[in-house]
Amino acid sequence: MSDSELEHKRRLAPPSQIVDVRATTVAVPLEAPLRHANGFHWGRFVRTIVEVETDDGLVGLGELGGGGSSAEAAILGLKPYLLSHDPLQLEQLRWKIMNPVASLYNNRAQLHAALEFACLDLAGQRLGVRACDLLGGAVREQIPFASYLFYRSRNALSGAGGETGAEQIVDHARGLSAQYGFRTHKLKGGVFPPDHDIEVYRALAAAFPGSRLRLDPNSAWSVEESVRVARAIEDLNNDYLEDFTFGLEGMRRLRSLVRTPTSTNTVVINLEQLAACIRLEAVDVILLDTTFWGGLRQAYKAGQVLETFQWGASVHSSGELGIQLSTMLHLGAALPNLSFAADAHYHHLQGDVIQGGKLECKDGCFTLPSGPGLGVTLDRDKVAQYAENYFELGGYPYDRDPQRPGWYAIMPETRFADPKAGGG
Repeated sequence: MSDSELEHKRRLAPPSQIVDVRATTVAVPLEAPLRHANGFHWGRFVRTIVEVETDDGLVGLGELGGGGSSAEAAILGLKPYLLSHDPLQLEQLRWKIMNPVASLYNNRAQLHAALEFACLDLAGQRLGVRACDLLGGAVREQIPFASYLFYRSRNALSGAGGETGAEQIVDHARGLSAQYGFRTHKLKGGVFPPDHDIEVYRALAAAFPGSRLRLDPNSAWSVEESVRVARAIEDLNNDYLEDFTFGLEGMRRLRSLVRTPTSTNTVVINLEQLAACIRLEAVDVILLDTTFWGGLRQAYKAGQVLETFQWGASVHSSGELGIQLSTMLHLGAALPNLSFAADAHYHHLQGDVIQGGKLECKDGCFTLPSGPGLGVTLDRDKVAQYAENYFELGGYPYDRDPQRPGWYAIMPETRFADPKAGGG
């Protein structure tokens, strides 16, 4: 039987059923540890790889962030709900797993996301179409991305990292631009006092006069401090002010006091919050994360609402490997109102779990995978290697930035690091 006849037979076959669900946690090293406003000090990304297998021998892939062994247990705990389920029935899956009207008792959005990724992957493989085609198709094949500039500690083995000052961050951005072609640069602030971030940000603007800029302090500042910083940089080529302060009301107050657009990936992550945001005119640009929103379909649905109300939209990164990056590319390809370059931590990774190695970024863009489903497949050897790495190192070392003990204290002298102390 020819390949075309086999494909025709598959399309006419009765619905497939899920027969197995597997979860494997991996730890993939980064070039250097990334420093966050909220105390994180990561030298690796911990991700749980999800595999969903059907009775016709197909395997769909998903990815879940951060949870480690607890994420594995949570995914496997849902297995009884998934066995015999037809992966094409995605709306049934949403009600089974995420159950939106029972969300007070069933906080499973990110678990559902990983499983939905896998089912979309299966559906695409079975039907011979890409995941974005199940959303309505692609309006672009090249998806633009921004560099993601962190203050970094130094990698003791390679010597990479250690950026704390303006000159070091600018040099790092130049290297990334030369390697990947980025034309938008995002600075992850909030580690050092606000005036230090202003200095570094203005140095980036001077070094890249033709590029777009973003600053994201992870909600580290009060509304009043946020207004001061916003006014100090409002003459620059800003895309938006990302999560300068905490909460929907805080961001609403900030928006009413500044002229630069604002954005969030933290306080608008479901359709109920999106409705409140639009009603209150609280935040200008919504950064759609395929995991935080509970899946690719939910993020795309939010994008349609944003298009209707003419609100800004872009694609957010939450520390992805190649599987989740693929979902981000399918979302970015399908959104007609993708107004800004997407985020990605991806260039910080030293490896990946997909065949062929890391996906390539060229001229500031990733190319939409052309294969069916998500368009990526697992490299089993790499999964085993990085699973062993997780077994040896464990989960994230939260709250362990050696330069910032007591970062969570309210007093400003302990909230921020000393930029003169170096990157460790």
